[in-house]
Amino acid sequence: MTTIQLSFDRKQLSNEQLLDLYKKLMKPRLIEEKMLILIRQGKVSKWFSGIGQEAISVGVTAVLHKDEYILPMHRNLGVFTGRDIPLYRLFSQWQGKANGFTKGRDRSFHFGTQEYKIIGMISHLGPQLGVADGIALANKLRSEKKVTAVFTGEGATSEGDFHEALNIAAVWDLPVLFVIENNGYGLSTPTNEQFRCENLADKGVGYGMESHIIDGNNILEVYTKLGDIVESMRENPRPVLIEFKTFRMRGHEEASGTKYVPQELMDMWAIKDPVDNYRKFLKEQNVLTDEMDEALRAELKKEIDENYQQASAEPAIEANLSEELNDVYKLYQHEEVTSSEYTDNIRMIDAISKGLKQSMERHENLIIMGQDIAEYGGAFKITDGFVVEFGKERVRNTPICESAIVSAGMGLSINGYKSVIEMQFADFVSTGFNPIVNYLAKVHYRWQENADVVVRMPCGAGVQAGPFHSQTNEAWFTKTPGLKVVYPAFPYDAKGLLATAINDPNPVMFFEHKALYRSIYQDVPKDYYTIPFGMAAMLKEGEDITIISFGAGVHWALETLDKNPDIKADLIDLRTLQPLDTETIYKSVKKTGKVIILQEDSLFGGIASDISAMIMEECFEHLDAPVKRVGSLESAIPFTKALEDQYLPKERFETVLKKLLAY
Repeated sequence: MTTIQLSFDRKQLSNEQLLDLYKKLMKPRLIEEKMLILIRQGKVSKWFSGIGQEAISVGVTAVLHKDEYILPMHRNLGVFTGRDIPLYRLFSQWQGKANGFTKGRDRSFHFGTQEYKIIGMISHLGPQLGVADGIALANKLRSEKKVTAVFTGEGATSEGDFHEALNIAAVWDLPVLFVIENNGYGLSTPTNEQFRCENLADKGVGYGMESHIIDGNNILEVYTKLGDIVESMRENPRPVLIEFKTFRMRGHEEASGTKYVPQELMDMWAIKDPVDNYRKFLKEQNVLTDEMDEALRAELKKEIDENYQQASAEPAIEANLSEELNDVYKLYQHEEVTSSEYTDNIRMIDAISKGLKQSMERHENLIIMGQDIAEYGGAFKITDGFVVEFGKERVRNTPICESAIVSAGMGLSINGYKSVIEMQFADFVSTGFNPIVNYLAKVHYRWQENADVVVRMPCGAGVQAGPFHSQTNEAWFTKTPGLKVVYPAFPYDAKGLLATAINDPNPVMFFEHKALYRSIYQDVPKDYYTIPFGMAAMLKEGEDITIISFGAGVHWALETLDKNPDIKADLIDLRTLQPLDTETIYKSVKKTGKVIILQEDSLFGGIASDISAMIMEECFEHLDAPVKRVGSLESAIPFTKALEDQYLPKERFETVLKKLLAY
């Protein structure tokens, strides 16, 4: 009798079930063998091998329902084949062809597909876990008995996103199956240089989470144990952490090689190969014969070769400029809702609160998330009373974990919800920066999934809040294609633009200046209305000069013009920075011949620089003087009033304005 290296227990599984699992194991293994040949032939540029780990991907996928989301990583080919994606589409993806999933814009497994309920990773790894939280939250809100599975490696368990996502899932009792493939190495760094706990499963215990350790090379152990766990999670929604002990027999990716791995370790794990051992077991059980095995291999190889030829016959993608640019954002036709004549004279903070409330009434799938926003009503009381009206399911206090909450917003969007995320202060968005600029901003361009997420950003100086509560950091995001950036200066605009931001299926960074919250009043319609993006407001008209600003700068400009009634200026309030109303800007500059741009942010690298450059390129022959920019000092924002006043550009603006007029 042949000795097997793993101990298999078939429990109550039929011969047909045993063979089905074998077929599911063999398919990714044979594809991988094909890919290794293609890599050597230079026909595929990169490959992340899962040889040695197939039982995990196959087992997880086999116990989930087809309509339950899976979020795999680099080496989870068995997830894609287990969901029966046509192989020619996978080959097309790996070759950058049109029948792939990213139109040639991203490689290997960096893609998702709603059709097969697979949500692809990004190279930053960690945000994937928070996305799973959001998907699971949507299922839970709809009272659906569904589980969401998300993969990570032992290396990524060191990332902050891992810990944030586990904490959120535990606090909210989300049915997320967190799958750790502990294959011994994060690229070349062994586990003893990555963490000190004995088992990664112990990390789940620290978050009050059920945890298990499973032999990741034993397909029957994976399948049977996970089957029981997943069924229990459907009936009793909760997160579960699984650590699979396994090993990858190839390098991190093929170019890496395996020279950094001791040979005795390679030899030990080769004996525990999940495919070879399972094959031996099936033959000993008289479930599989040599003839059956040969026939299955021949059938799978034929399918693989035919699909590879089909993908190879596809023409290479030709660059199409308009298609590239049009796919950065999901197409959105502005829904114009006009306001009634009935108004209230209210503050900007009230306009934002009322607008948010009316959007909650209009969109039953809108979820608000943020720190202290429920019973407390938020740091600025904008959501005061919301939890009474809409409930804690829709108005959700969050732990202090901005990154995973942004990612959860992405997951909600994937699974049919809208979300508004409140950063307690715009400064704190730095800890959620990665998923905003690398996931939300790029997801539609990459694989035509949109991020229906609004991030509210209480920002700005003038209230003596110091370096960490005063930034106006819009330039971090206007630089990033795929984001929309809104920055109102008046209550009327704030309410209407917020409604549009929530309607828009693209990610929107919505800036709200704290110094304007309670100082600026305006007559604002009582009912719901919208204002289109990309349309600046002409607040004053004159022939002498064009003044361009947004946020608090608009009010500084108005004060300056009130002090100097002899200055006749076009004063443009941009209102939205992305999209930018260049038509209004150019028309005014061509009329006046002089232009000054005022921003609160420090000058270098700010949006004023880009607007200045655009004017120089498009309106140079109409200019009678150099374009001038005015911004804050090149320093952090100080606390003491005298220092803050010196930092801000309000007083300097008047001086520069008069010099420019005299040029």
